[in-house]
Order: sequence, then C-alpha cells, then structure tokens
Amino acid sequence: MVYRKTVLSPLGAITLASDGRAILGLWLEGQKYFLHSVRNETSEEAELPVFDAAEEWLRRYFAGGRPDPRELPLAPRGSEFRQLIWQLLLEIPCGQVTTYGELAKQAAARMGKASMSAQAVGGAVGHNPISIIIPCHRVVGADGSLTGYAGGLWRKEQLLRLERGICKMKDESGKRKVEIDTMTHTTALGSPFGGAGEQREPERAKRDHQDYPCFCIIGNHFA
Repeated sequence: MVYRKTVLSPLGAITLASDGRAILGLWLEGQKYFLHSVRNETSEEAELPVFDAAEEWLRRYFAGGRPDPRELPLAPRGSEFRQLIWQLLLEIPCGQVTTYGELAKQAAARMGKASMSAQAVGGAVGHNPISIIIPCHRVVGADGSLTGYAGGLWRKEQLLRLERGICKMKDESGKRKVEIDTMTHTTALGSPFGGAGEQREPERAKRDHQDYPCFCIIGNHFA
C-alpha cells in the first residue's frame, strides 16, 4: 500500500507518497513522470507522521532555511545506477550547482569505470522521484544553461533563486543561463518568487530588493 498526501507550496500543489515509514516520492503539480515510481500500486490519501515531517521540512525550505535532507527517511525506488545518481544529488550543497558532466565523472569514479555517459546521468536525474528534497534542480548544463527539469524550467529557476545562487539571465540565443559575476559574485534581485505570470512567494517570506550572491565557476563546478 502506498499513501498519498497533497500539500500546497509557493510553486503549486505538491503530492507526497509514502509506504507509511519513508518518503517514496514528491512530485510537483503537472510534473513529468508524476507518480511514476508508484503507479502500479494502490494508493489512498492519509495523514502520517512522515508526511508531517516532510511538510515541516518544506515549510522551512520555502521560508529560506536550509533543512538537511537527512532529517527525513527517504526511500526512492529505482535501479542501482539511479540510486547512485540520486545519492550524488544529495551531496550537492544548498546554494551550489554542478553539471551533468561532472556528475558523470563522479559516478564513473564510484563505479570503477573510466567514463560515464552524461546522457545516462541526465536520464537518472530526470527520473528522480523525490523532487526538491533530492535536489535534481541543482544540475545545469555544461555552459550554465538551465536545461530540462521535469517540474518545469520556471520552477527550477525559482528554486535556485530561492537558494540565493541564481538569477534570470538569457544569452543571445534566448537560453536561460547561470549568471556568473566574477568581479563581485553578487547581483540585485527582487523576491525569489517574482516574475510576471509566475506564482508569488507568500507575503511573510518576501525579500524584495535584497542582494543575492551569484555563482562563480571553480574548476568544473559552480560555487
């Protein structure tokens, strides 16, 4: 039996799934692969202590805190390879990002292989069943572009802005990219949930006209 609960967030409705003990999934409304890892099991709405813990974690996160994913019992379902990639995602600190290529290098090293396909890593990242808590939104393209996100690129951008590390920027091709200010590492931004036509952050959590640090490149990482 899989239990479900839908909660509200600044990014829309969130569906949680659990076996009664651990979190099996967290999906944003309209997300690709919605309920994919538990789709063949009977589910019902329920109130559970593990859901209460996840809701509290999300409340702190969206209020601007940095709760540790290890506070929650997580049990994402997937192959051994995907489990490895999801573990690597958990090792990306809040406020930092990495690239698919860098994840591939790390995965290859842990598997004792000479190399690993970045495309294979991208597939595992895209099928992460516990969004936000397992931070697949912290992975960007080699050029800093905000590449695909199952929950929608606008949500990926807002999550990274909330973590105070990224702001909207488009290159000449129109791509949204990580802005890197190597002189000051800062940029002036409005609310992390600003932007015309996008859902706003609750009033209590607004930080209008506050400076947010941008990422700078350190080796093959963004920091």
